[in-house]
Amino acid sequence: MKYLFTICLFFCCSLGMAQVQFKSGKSGFTNFLRDNTIYPQFSKDNCIQGTVNVSFKLDEKGKVYFSKISKGILSELDEEALRLVRLSSGKWQVPAGYDTTVSIVAPVNFRLSGYNCEGKSNEEIQEAIRNYQAEEGLTNSVINFYKNIDQAKPGQEIQIMAIKSQLGIDDEYLDDRIKMGLKKIKQGDKQGACEDFLFVKYMGSKKADDYLVKYCK
Repeated sequence: MKYLFTICLFFCCSLGMAQVQFKSGKSGFTNFLRDNTIYPQFSKDNCIQGTVNVSFKLDEKGKVYFSKISKGILSELDEEALRLVRLSSGKWQVPAGYDTTVSIVAPVNFRLSGYNCEGKSNEEIQEAIRNYQAEEGLTNSVINFYKNIDQAKPGQEIQIMAIKSQLGIDDEYLDDRIKMGLKKIKQGDKQGACEDFLFVKYMGSKKADDYLVKYCK
């Protein structure tokens, strides 16, 4: 089982400008993405694929100082594409006199192979996307509750626990989220890891507290 992850780049600027290159060569960025992509679990389980367009800017040292989604699919795929672009910071070689205000657009193509996706109908995939979006709203309600738990009303946490159970957010799920964060730490993506650890915290768990202290001060 594997996923395929391809990318091409183009510039939102006038023709003839010297090109930015990945330091390890023409296929370097594609290889970098292949080695570092953590395909989001829900999208992988439900065969959600497609292209996420990421717009980003580089400074004179080849570091990413700005990035945003210009065309997305699903928030977890969008976030992974952004994370990878952010992780590539400092690995770019820019020519002398490079205009650092220029936006580079990276169409990031997520493709799955070997996950029985060939038999998945478009209707099933679209239904999965709708379910994800509905669950995302419920997840945000849990996050907001624990972020503002000092203002919680009596008995409100019982409702939040029911929502967590409905979403399948249990100890095993949170442990997997921590493992994902630790993998990102090994990749050098401290920001992405801390987002995972904070997610665990805002699910009302103390499982990631030590990692937050260690990596996210």
